[in-house]
Amino acid sequence: MRSLKRNRAILVLVSALSAVLFAVTAFAQTDINVNNKNIIRVGGDVIVGPNQVVENAIAIGGDATIGEGARVTQTAIAIGGDAILEKGVRVDGDVYAVGGEIIAQPGVTIGGASGTVLEDGRWGMHGSRRRGIDSFLVRYLFGSAFHLLNVAVGAIVGVLILLWRPNFLPILAAIISQYPLASGLWGLGGMLAVIVLVILLTISLIGIPLLPLVGLAVGITALVGTLGIALWLGQRTLKAPGRAPVQQFLLGMLILALIGLIPVLGGLVLSVANIFGFGAILAWLLGKVRPQVVA
Repeated sequence: MRSLKRNRAILVLVSALSAVLFAVTAFAQTDINVNNKNIIRVGGDVIVGPNQVVENAIAIGGDATIGEGARVTQTAIAIGGDAILEKGVRVDGDVYAVGGEIIAQPGVTIGGASGTVLEDGRWGMHGSRRRGIDSFLVRYLFGSAFHLLNVAVGAIVGVLILLWRPNFLPILAAIISQYPLASGLWGLGGMLAVIVLVILLTISLIGIPLLPLVGLAVGITALVGTLGIALWLGQRTLKAPGRAPVQQFLLGMLILALIGLIPVLGGLVLSVANIFGFGAILAWLLGKVRPQVVA
């Protein structure tokens, strides 16, 4: 009876996650315009049309493209993408690319806090978009290589954590197993809170220097949570007694590695897994759950 209720709860959670993900995706594809002068997009690209004048152009999780002859009176920011400035663009304030590149064509004018203008019209290197690397196969291969590198680094970090703090990852795995609903809800709430915080820091020029610190903290938390997901997967797969946690963890990482190689669907599955892992570590850090860890 308890198993049936638990399965129903997990089914409800999966349905709720799907609905929320759909809503977030729909929201992310819509620009947020403030008096037609501030354009913000979460989870997509921002495009300022040719000869258009705006105050801020901010893309979170995409590229910020400023069209030919356009003007940005304050800042152009791309977080997780490239800041692309086409011919004749003028940016009176600063240009930032967090996790991406600044690609500027000749004739671009950028004025910062110092009021200087780039002499060669270029800051950073030309990105892959300018080298013609746009084919699905090449992007898939590069993405897969980056994914496998992340898995390898995560496996090393996870093994070190298991050797250093043997009970830490098992606690996260127990939270995911015993409190799946709480893990999912905490993960969703945490992700939404991070998005709101990033938007507030981005709009506030004083908060822009804090963005790397926020990204680092969120990245570490999400990484550790995903390591807990890997151990949970390994425990579900290797149920035979006497299996070492390291063996279970490495098997779980292998499963995540294979899932991540599936185009499109693999990324969606890993995103949901990251939400659960992120929520599990948040619930543990805030002391909201007390899992029972079986030795």
